[in-house]
Amino acid sequence: MPPAESTEIDESALPSVLAAGAGMASRVTPEPVLLDAVEASWMIRRREISCVELMRAHLEHIERFNPLVGALVSLVDPDLLLHKARSHDRALERGEPVGWMHGFPLAVKDLTDARGLPTSHGSPLFVGQVAEADSPAVARMRTAGAIVIGKTNVPEFGLGSHTFNSVFGATRNPYDRTRTAGGSSGGAAAALAMRLVPVADGSDFMGSLRNPAAYCNVLGLRPGFGRVPPNGFVADPGVAGPMGRTVRDVAMLLSTMAGPHPRSPLSMDQDPSCFTESLDIDHAGTRIGWLGDLDGHLAVEEGVLDQCRSTFPAFDDVGCTVEKARIPGGLTDAWETFLLWRHWMVGEKLHAVHDDPDVYARLKPEARWEVDRYRAMSVRDIARAREGRDRWHATVCELFERYDYLLAPSAQVFPFPTEQRWPSEIAGREMDTYHRWMETTAPWALSGNPVLNLPAGFTAAGLPMGVQLIGRHRDELGLLRLGHAYETATDWVHRILPPLLR
Repeated sequence: MPPAESTEIDESALPSVLAAGAGMASRVTPEPVLLDAVEASWMIRRREISCVELMRAHLEHIERFNPLVGALVSLVDPDLLLHKARSHDRALERGEPVGWMHGFPLAVKDLTDARGLPTSHGSPLFVGQVAEADSPAVARMRTAGAIVIGKTNVPEFGLGSHTFNSVFGATRNPYDRTRTAGGSSGGAAAALAMRLVPVADGSDFMGSLRNPAAYCNVLGLRPGFGRVPPNGFVADPGVAGPMGRTVRDVAMLLSTMAGPHPRSPLSMDQDPSCFTESLDIDHAGTRIGWLGDLDGHLAVEEGVLDQCRSTFPAFDDVGCTVEKARIPGGLTDAWETFLLWRHWMVGEKLHAVHDDPDVYARLKPEARWEVDRYRAMSVRDIARAREGRDRWHATVCELFERYDYLLAPSAQVFPFPTEQRWPSEIAGREMDTYHRWMETTAPWALSGNPVLNLPAGFTAAGLPMGVQLIGRHRDELGLLRLGHAYETATDWVHRILPPLLR
C-alpha cells in the first residue's frame, strides 16, 4: 500500500481558477498569503510563485499580525527558513519529485513533536524541552515538502477549549481580539484565519479541532479513530486531524496525515490517496438529522441554535433534507462514560508528573481535577468506561440507520472574553465541570465518528459560529464531499475576512 508520504496532487482535480476570495487582497495584506493551500501548491509546481516568495510573504505577514493574535510560538529564525525555501526552489529547478506541500510554511500544534523544536505543551514544566524526532504525522508533512516554521499555541496540556497559558499567553480571536479563539487547537485556527499559514494540524479529544474552527471561521476535521495513526492498543478518544480554509485543503492534508503505520496497530489499513479524489457528487436525497440542544439537555446561549439553523437552506440547496432528530435514551449515560475516559486518558498522559507533589501543585486546576479523578479510578471504573462506550456506539449506529449524517452545534456559547477562564454558567444553568459547556462535542469523540466543523456564519456583532457535520464510521470522504457542497453554497471563509485583513 502506498504510504501517505507519497501523495501528490492530481492536477486534473484542481480548480481551473483561483477560489473566491483570492482577489480580495487589501493593501496591507501580501497577496500570496491569501492563497489557499491547493492554489499555492499548484502555483509552486507551475513555477508561478517561488518557495522563497511564498515563505517571505508569510514571514512578513507573521511579523506584522502574529503579535496581535498570539497564534504562533517558538518561531524559527527567518534566515534559516528562507535558506530552506531556496533549497526547495533548487529542487524544483532540478526537476526532482515534490510533494503537494512543497515549500509550505507549517506551524505544528505545541502538543505534537517536531524535531528540533520545543514541545512545551503550554506548560512551564516543559519549557525548553526540545523534540528529538517528529511525530508520524509531522514526518509525513515534511516528506510532502512542508517547512516547519514554529508551533501553534495551546492551553496547558491541551485542557480546556480556550487557548491560554502562562508560557505564551492567550491566543485571541481574529474576528474580535477581546474574545477567545477556542482550543485546544486555538493557535492553529487563529493562524489559519489570519492567513499566517496555508493549512494546519490539530488534535481533538473534546472538540479541539471543531470548537476553535467554529470560533475562527475555518474548517476542522476530527477523523474517525485510526484514520490518522494513533499510539498503542487502546482506542483513546483523542485523535489528530487537519484544519484548513477550504474542504479541498483539509482533504489534501488528511491524505498526507492518514494511512497505516507499522508502529500503530490500530491504524486504518486504507490507501489515503482516496482523499485526493473529486469532491463533487450529487447529494440529492441525503438525510440529515438535526440534534440541536437535544430537547433541552444542553444549555445553549441565546442565538447559537438560530445561527446553526441558518445553515439548513444551504443543505437544502444541494439536495439534502434536514429534520429534527432525537437520541434514544438521551445523553446522560454517554456524558458519564465520556468523563471516565477523559479521567483515564488525561491522567495516564500526566502520570509522569503528577506523582511529584511539587509538580502537582504547579499544574493548572483543570489538570489537577482530572488527575485526582484518575487516581480514584478502579478496575470497575475502567470496565464501566468500556461498557458505556459500547452502549453509546450501538445508539449512534441506530441513529445512522435513519440518517446519512447528523448535524449539531460546534459550541454551546459564542466566543467569550479572553480573560474568562471558561463559561461557568449558560442561560442560567451552572456548568458543573470546566468543560461541560462543550458537551455538544463529547458524544462524537466517544463514538469515534468522523466530524467536520463547517462555518455557520456570524452574529450581528460579527462573532463566528460553526456546526458539526457528523458522518458514519470510516466515511471521511463522504463527509468531506457533503462539506464541499455546503462550502460551495456558502463560502463563509472567503466572504468575511477578519477585520485586520479587510
